[in-house]
Amino acid sequence: MAGPLTVRGAAVVVVGYTLAPKGTLDQMVDQVARSLAFVQKRFPCNEGMYLCGHSAGAHLAAMMLLVNWTERGVTPNLKACFLLSGIYDLEPIVNTSVNAPLHLTPEDALRNSPQWHLEAASAKPRGPACPMLVIVGQHDSPEFHRQSREFYQTLCRAGWRASFEDLQDVDHFEMVWKLTQQDYALTQIILKTIFQES
Repeated sequence: MAGPLTVRGAAVVVVGYTLAPKGTLDQMVDQVARSLAFVQKRFPCNEGMYLCGHSAGAHLAAMMLLVNWTERGVTPNLKACFLLSGIYDLEPIVNTSVNAPLHLTPEDALRNSPQWHLEAASAKPRGPACPMLVIVGQHDSPEFHRQSREFYQTLCRAGWRASFEDLQDVDHFEMVWKLTQQDYALTQIILKTIFQES
């Protein structure tokens, strides 16, 4: 999926993190934050960082909006965020099989649910040049649709420049698989946002 970006000269960084059950969700959030801080410190003159995450990755990307970057000694030059079929309120998964490897307590779920902390977060929008795109696939489950729509509404209430897209004819996985295709609707949305194309 890096191809359509790198061919235009963008550098793509894929962030890894320790998966459950070896890693806790708090550790995953910290690892992603440390990765963004590292990239910003390593490339301080970058023209902008565009954060993209899918599913659990969208949750982790959203959690970056809550990070106290002052404590980390650097603020990433965030220009846009693409949140693809994410989960932003973890409470509904606490009593499901999805939680088996995570071992989330209700307190863990609340602490790591950007849906419930964004409006009170110290990090605020960086102006009109920092759009937040919340995207869900037409054939995603109703819970992904609900959470995506509600998080989009929360972003708007918190003052972020947000947009919502219900991507037609794709399910939870096709949405990402097709990012290798130059003419795919989501690829075009990302390219237009990054390269300011009309």
